[in-house]
Amino acid sequence: MEKLADDIWVAEGDIVDFHGFPYPTRCVLVRLASGALWCWSPIALTAELKAAIAEIGTPRHLVSPNKIHHLYLQDWLEAWPDARLWGPASTIKKRSDLAFEAPLENAPPVEWEGAMDQIWFNGSPVLDEIVFFHRSSKTAILCDLSENFSDAFIRVHWKGWKRWIAKPWGITEGKGYAPLEWRLSFLKRRTTRIARDRLIAWNPDRVIMAHGEIQHENGSDYLKQSFAWLG
Repeated sequence: MEKLADDIWVAEGDIVDFHGFPYPTRCVLVRLASGALWCWSPIALTAELKAAIAEIGTPRHLVSPNKIHHLYLQDWLEAWPDARLWGPASTIKKRSDLAFEAPLENAPPVEWEGAMDQIWFNGSPVLDEIVFFHRSSKTAILCDLSENFSDAFIRVHWKGWKRWIAKPWGITEGKGYAPLEWRLSFLKRRTTRIARDRLIAWNPDRVIMAHGEIQHENGSDYLKQSFAWLG
């Protein structure tokens, strides 16, 4: 794991296959004032990762930011059975085998109110997402609303025609857009622009996304660029 600032870490996971495209995986861990760990988008839980987590605290909140990022929730819950599961209604519906807390929307629950803010991007009927902001480190945490692949990653891991569509799709460094098929599905543009403006108003220094290169500075400028497709 890498410590980014006081009380916030990222853990890099394996590269996974998503509909034939290799995607890196990433988890964010935040230590709340209570000492509990807030764990965003849990990745494959290895013995090494479990030991590293034990050095900083105990996971108490396992968060799925959208219905795609749910695969390892049960593994983390098995390791930390007292942890609570959180996600938007779409994740809860998809994982009816697991017991979640109330669906996440725009208002943070009391468990991390004051430490974390959140916004519900629900302008698409295909996929919604909860975006978070860690106040003390001024870090915005996006899942798939921004993909920021490096040229090096694309050259190594995406083969043939897949390599040539990454830049036109806008999911590489320099744009950092959401995937094209998802952007096209945002029918509620006004609602999404309001959510985007709230996000930029957080004025983050850093932007973490699930897939691609973390933006370590000038976070607001990065977000303005990565949501430029909205107009």
